[in-house]
Amino acid sequence: MRDGVGADSFGKKAMNKQSIYLMLTVIGFLAPNVLVAIESFETGNLLLYADPVATFSDMFANRISTIFAIDLFAMVFIFFVWSYLDQREHRTKGWGWTWPVTMLLGLSTGFPLYLYLRERQKAAQSK
Repeated sequence: MRDGVGADSFGKKAMNKQSIYLMLTVIGFLAPNVLVAIESFETGNLLLYADPVATFSDMFANRISTIFAIDLFAMVFIFFVWSYLDQREHRTKGWGWTWPVTMLLGLSTGFPLYLYLRERQKAAQSK
Protein backbone atom coordinates (compact mmCIF):
# COMPACT_ATOMS: atom_id res chain seq x y z
CA MET A 1 0.00 0.00 0.00
CA ARG A 2 1.46 3.38 -0.99
CA ASP A 3 0.48 6.74 0.59
CA GLY A 4 -2.61 5.28 2.23
CA VAL A 5 -4.11 4.11 -1.07
CA GLY A 6 -4.68 0.45 -1.73
CA ALA A 7 -7.23 -2.28 -2.02
CA ASP A 8 -8.81 -3.82 1.05
CA SER A 9 -9.87 -7.45 1.29
CA PHE A 10 -13.08 -6.68 -0.63
CA GLY A 11 -11.25 -5.07 -3.56
CA LYS A 12 -12.50 -1.57 -2.75
CA LYS A 13 -10.11 1.34 -2.68
CA ALA A 14 -9.11 2.40 0.81
CA MET A 15 -9.45 6.06 1.75
CA ASN A 16 -6.34 8.08 0.96
CA LYS A 17 -4.50 10.09 3.61
CA GLN A 18 -5.88 13.39 2.33
CA SER A 19 -9.48 12.23 2.81
CA ILE A 20 -8.71 10.78 6.23
CA TYR A 21 -7.06 14.01 7.41
CA LEU A 22 -9.98 16.08 6.14
CA MET A 23 -12.42 13.79 7.97
CA LEU A 24 -10.30 14.07 11.14
CA THR A 25 -10.36 17.86 10.80
CA VAL A 26 -14.15 17.83 10.78
CA ILE A 27 -14.30 15.41 13.72
CA GLY A 28 -11.67 17.46 15.55
CA PHE A 29 -13.79 20.55 15.05
CA LEU A 30 -17.11 19.02 16.07
CA ALA A 31 -16.05 16.96 19.10
CA PRO A 32 -14.88 19.76 21.41
CA ASN A 33 -16.73 22.66 19.83
CA VAL A 34 -20.18 21.25 20.50
CA LEU A 35 -19.33 21.69 24.19
CA VAL A 36 -17.74 25.09 23.50
CA ALA A 37 -20.99 26.20 21.82
CA ILE A 38 -23.05 25.03 24.80
CA GLU A 39 -20.72 26.82 27.23
CA SER A 40 -20.75 29.97 25.07
CA PHE A 41 -24.55 29.96 24.96
CA GLU A 42 -25.02 29.30 28.68
CA THR A 43 -22.39 31.74 29.97
CA GLY A 44 -21.96 34.30 27.19
CA ASN A 45 -18.24 33.46 27.14
CA LEU A 46 -18.05 33.32 23.32
CA LEU A 47 -15.55 30.65 22.18
CA LEU A 48 -14.16 30.87 25.74
CA TYR A 49 -12.49 34.19 24.78
CA ALA A 50 -15.06 36.76 25.91
CA ASP A 51 -14.19 36.19 29.58
CA PRO A 52 -10.56 35.02 29.72
CA VAL A 53 -10.41 35.33 33.52
CA ALA A 54 -13.29 32.85 33.91
CA THR A 55 -11.80 30.57 31.24
CA PHE A 56 -8.40 30.40 32.93
CA SER A 57 -9.94 30.13 36.38
CA ASP A 58 -11.99 27.12 35.29
CA MET A 59 -9.12 25.66 33.27
CA PHE A 60 -6.88 25.63 36.36
CA ALA A 61 -9.64 24.86 38.89
CA ASN A 62 -7.97 21.68 40.16
CA ARG A 63 -4.84 19.60 39.66
CA ILE A 64 -6.40 17.29 37.06
CA SER A 65 -7.65 20.11 34.83
CA THR A 66 -4.30 21.90 35.30
CA ILE A 67 -2.43 18.80 34.08
CA PHE A 68 -4.61 18.65 30.94
CA ALA A 69 -4.28 22.41 30.33
CA ILE A 70 -0.48 22.39 30.63
CA ASP A 71 -0.27 19.31 28.40
CA LEU A 72 -2.45 21.04 25.80
CA PHE A 73 -0.39 24.25 25.90
CA ALA A 74 2.81 22.24 25.49
CA MET A 75 1.35 20.33 22.53
CA VAL A 76 0.17 23.53 20.85
CA PHE A 77 3.67 24.99 21.21
CA ILE A 78 5.23 21.78 19.87
CA PHE A 79 2.78 21.78 16.94
CA PHE A 80 3.65 25.40 16.10
CA VAL A 81 7.39 24.67 16.10
CA TRP A 82 6.99 21.41 14.16
CA SER A 83 4.58 22.83 11.57
CA TYR A 84 6.86 25.83 10.96
CA LEU A 85 9.89 23.59 10.42
CA ASP A 86 7.90 21.06 8.39
CA GLN A 87 6.38 23.65 6.05
CA ARG A 88 9.86 24.99 5.29
CA GLU A 89 10.81 21.52 4.08
CA HIS A 90 7.56 20.70 2.24
CA ARG A 91 6.48 24.23 1.17
CA THR A 92 2.94 23.55 2.38
CA LYS A 93 0.57 26.12 0.88
CA GLY A 94 -1.94 27.63 3.29
CA TRP A 95 -0.15 26.29 6.37
CA GLY A 96 -0.26 29.73 8.05
CA TRP A 97 -4.02 29.38 8.53
CA THR A 98 -3.49 26.42 10.84
CA TRP A 99 -2.10 28.58 13.65
CA PRO A 100 -5.10 30.93 14.01
CA VAL A 101 -7.43 27.94 13.49
CA THR A 102 -5.62 26.17 16.34
CA MET A 103 -5.88 29.23 18.59
CA LEU A 104 -9.58 29.78 17.81
CA LEU A 105 -10.91 26.24 17.42
CA GLY A 106 -8.34 24.00 19.07
CA LEU A 107 -5.44 21.71 18.30
CA SER A 108 -7.86 18.93 17.36
CA THR A 109 -8.87 21.06 14.36
CA GLY A 110 -5.58 22.79 13.52
CA PHE A 111 -3.32 19.74 13.54
CA PRO A 112 -5.31 17.51 11.17
CA LEU A 113 -5.93 20.59 8.99
CA TYR A 114 -2.17 21.02 8.64
CA LEU A 115 -1.78 17.33 7.77
CA TYR A 116 -4.56 17.66 5.17
CA LEU A 117 -2.87 20.70 3.58
CA ARG A 118 0.46 18.89 3.59
CA GLU A 119 -1.00 15.82 1.85
CA ARG A 120 -2.81 18.03 -0.66
CA GLN A 121 0.49 19.76 -1.44
CA LYS A 122 2.27 16.42 -1.87
CA ALA A 123 -0.49 15.21 -4.21
CA ALA A 124 -0.24 18.39 -6.29
CA GLN A 125 3.55 18.11 -6.54
CA SER A 126 3.38 14.47 -7.66
CA LYS A 127 1.14 15.31 -10.63
